[in-house]
Amino acid sequence: MGGLSAYAPWMLGVLRIVTGLIFLEHGSSKLLGFPPPGEGQPVNPPLMSLMGIGGLLELVGGALIVLGLFTRPVAFILAGEMAVAYWMFHAPQGPYPLSNGGDAAILYCFVFLYLVFAGPGRPALDDMMGRRRR
Repeated sequence: MGGLSAYAPWMLGVLRIVTGLIFLEHGSSKLLGFPPPGEGQPVNPPLMSLMGIGGLLELVGGALIVLGLFTRPVAFILAGEMAVAYWMFHAPQGPYPLSNGGDAAILYCFVFLYLVFAGPGRPALDDMMGRRRR
């Protein structure tokens, strides 16, 4: 590996960490009220509701993604969550992601799906625990 390719695992790690941090923020906003959610966004939904489970997946899953721990299975679950979120909540509001507010859900879905196949990049706790398979 030469040139810019040598940095690919590190940039994959940056993508994973930034995505996980922003995703974690969605969960903390739903479950903890911080940062304050946008207008019309739920705060403190019942934990066993769709929004509560979504918030829990976002908070815990986002943290695991940031750490690079259990990256592939967690990313698989989160990609599924985002696909469900898009088709249940956004698609019924219109056919265009920009108009129905679902563009972020689509991007998250495909970034997480990419992490399923690419792995965590560097640095990651998966590496330290011998979970990385290449």
